[in-house]
Amino acid sequence: MLAARAVAEAVDAARAADPGADVREFEAGSLVAGEVAEILSPSLFGGRRVLVIQSGQDARKDLTTALLAYAKNPDPDVTLIVTHVGGAKGKAFADGLRAAGATVVPVMKLKKDSERIAFVRNEFRRNGARCDDTAASALLQAVGNDLREIAAACSQLLADTDGKITEAVVARYYKGRAEVTGFAVADAAMVGDLPGALEALRWALHVGVDPVPIADALADGVRTVARVASAGRGNPYQLAGTLGMPAWKIEKAQGRSRGWTPEGLADAMRAAAECNAAVKGGAEDRGYALEQTVFAIAAARRDGGNR
Repeated sequence: MLAARAVAEAVDAARAADPGADVREFEAGSLVAGEVAEILSPSLFGGRRVLVIQSGQDARKDLTTALLAYAKNPDPDVTLIVTHVGGAKGKAFADGLRAAGATVVPVMKLKKDSERIAFVRNEFRRNGARCDDTAASALLQAVGNDLREIAAACSQLLADTDGKITEAVVARYYKGRAEVTGFAVADAAMVGDLPGALEALRWALHVGVDPVPIADALADGVRTVARVASAGRGNPYQLAGTLGMPAWKIEKAQGRSRGWTPEGLADAMRAAAECNAAVKGGAEDRGYALEQTVFAIAAARRDGGNR
């Protein structure tokens, strides 16, 4: 998504200078040097031209040689755009373009939660809006980790608000979405909010949400709290690597773990497992099975596993 955006911005810049710019796009692996000679050579009729070469790491030697030679003495009316996935393949080509003075736009894959939070904040900042880490984390929880969905959500919030993005704004805008994913059911159940959990569950079922993802959310909520609770009260960022989950999720689970005992969590995990078996095994009333699980989780937290 970031690579596509960088390419689109470069093409837009060329078209801003010349609305009639000739834009052509090719895959490097299926292109030979002779095919690009016409575009790269000086034009008798003038006009701006844009050559987009995707997957530059797949370019054959004759093509890389031609493009590197061109990059050292480019035509001012031609915009040459090359994408490269990084890594060892085609590295000499990428390094050669960089050495020739090409503008390099890094579009590394975002693997860490902190990188995604920074991406969200930058999405708002580049449009003159403000967003803190808490609001960015809330948006990620509501939307997920797909960059296209995140970018679309940021764009929608920018269009619908005054540009001051807070956790409350995100919660208000995505309240319905969070409820129907089932995570609101799990969150309420894990903190002992039985009325809130039942309300969210009944709303989700009312609007037609499949019971399976709700059961999965309940199981994930219990399992996450159990894993985090067993790891102790360490720093979320230090525990992220050990537990294999993002820091924001660990921090959230640490808050959810208050009031739970190991015995209570064991009972809750047993209830969630039975719920999964019932919901995925074709129980006659899957909504009833979910409701009973919410009661069981709330009771496990309240009673601490005591019979």
